[in-house]
Amino acid sequence: MKSAYLRYSFTKGTTQEVDFICEQSQIVRGARVLDVGCGPGRHSLEFARRGMRVTGIDISQDFVDIAAQAARAEGLKDTRFVRMDARALSAKDDLHHRFDLVVCLCQGAFGLMLDDQHDVEILKGIRSCLVDGGVVVLSAFNAYFAVKHFEASHFDATRGICHESTEIRNEAGEPRTVDLWTGCYTPRELRLAFWQTGFEVVSISGVEPGQYSLADCSTDLPEFLVIAKATSVTH
Repeated sequence: MKSAYLRYSFTKGTTQEVDFICEQSQIVRGARVLDVGCGPGRHSLEFARRGMRVTGIDISQDFVDIAAQAARAEGLKDTRFVRMDARALSAKDDLHHRFDLVVCLCQGAFGLMLDDQHDVEILKGIRSCLVDGGVVVLSAFNAYFAVKHFEASHFDATRGICHESTEIRNEAGEPRTVDLWTGCYTPRELRLAFWQTGFEVVSISGVEPGQYSLADCSTDLPEFLVIAKATSVTH
């Protein structure tokens, strides 16, 4: 079931996404990159192929194992994958380094908690992992898109949470229904959250997976992509 993740259509645009992030962050070969909620490592591996020193964290040991195996198969030596809850990033003794770039993409961690404070904890942890002036690139689900395109039964406007049920198959091929809750944000909410946790927001754009750009925010694009720099002052 975990390996099937890579067959979803939204995973096919990884190269374009990393191209865009490298261009906007201006990171160079040898930079340290942290991938928060790395899943099976699709972004981590792409950064490593470009000569970055990459650490990926995920709460799923299965995903961590898949990513590590893929890195070994490609001979990508400057990679490390660690099972970790993103909410625990502030206590980062296991990571050993501070990073030049942190990515948190495709709702790998941010927006997955029903308690808003958990997203704040993730942002604080990301800030603690970055060097001053380091860059974070984070995607969040677009609340405007949810209001426009989802039925009221799927979107709780009071809490800003989208709920959907989907059917997947387990390792034995048996169908299972899984409930998914995703926190949705407006650009203003994102700016406030980043400002409060020690970041200067560079841009917030409307994007689709695999088509990252600096396009204006829109009610018809499902995600917001935030690019922010770590400041030396927290609020």
